[in-house]
Amino acid sequence: MSSAIAHKIKIEVETNFREDLSDVLENSFFYNYTIRIENLGLAKVQLLRRYWRIDHLLIGSAVVSGDGVVGEQPILHPGEQFTYTSGCEIHNSTGRMSGYYTFRDLENGELFRVAIPEFALVYPVLLT
Repeated sequence: MSSAIAHKIKIEVETNFREDLSDVLENSFFYNYTIRIENLGLAKVQLLRRYWRIDHLLIGSAVVSGDGVVGEQPILHPGEQFTYTSGCEIHNSTGRMSGYYTFRDLENGELFRVAIPEFALVYPVLLT
């Protein structure tokens, strides 16, 4: 599990290789990642946007960005958490993801970014 805290927002990431959705012979490796976002601050915040950089070993990078996460722009009150699961396909046995979320402090209107801790996407067979 990867985790980081910035601007009183804690982000934890856990990954899971999906053998049932992958086709190793065709260089298609699918992963789910579960992200837990926790508001450790005193102000109510809203997650507005996401930015992802997906690095495929030896192939290059892709960028994914847009509003919210999994169709939502969650509001987190102090002490609240929001957890979601999404997925990513890479076209090599190893890769990594990193990025950031853009939040709005709903008390003063300020926008701020919180880095998502980089995490590896590794075909489990390579780890044995």
